[in-house]
Amino acid sequence: MTTDTTAVALDLARMRADVAEMLGEAPDAIGDDDNLIDLGLDSMRVLGLVLAWGNTGIALEFSHLAEHATLAGWWATVQRLQGSAPHA
Repeated sequence: MTTDTTAVALDLARMRADVAEMLGEAPDAIGDDDNLIDLGLDSMRVLGLVLAWGNTGIALEFSHLAEHATLAGWWATVQRLQGSAPHA
């Protein structure tokens, strides 16, 4: 997973790469509509992603990701949260 979380903005490519790393897969093996739970992503790994991605400045919570099981669903949630984040 990206270690310098403040230097890299949260985008779909980063999310895919981080999920792939958690699963020990190549990023291109993770499809937008793949069920991430079926691929082996458990709640502890999701919590790790929430913590890392929350460091990008969005108010992401575990419950936001728990509502969806796909990268596409997560990305839609992140976009919504980024749109409501206060701008500097």
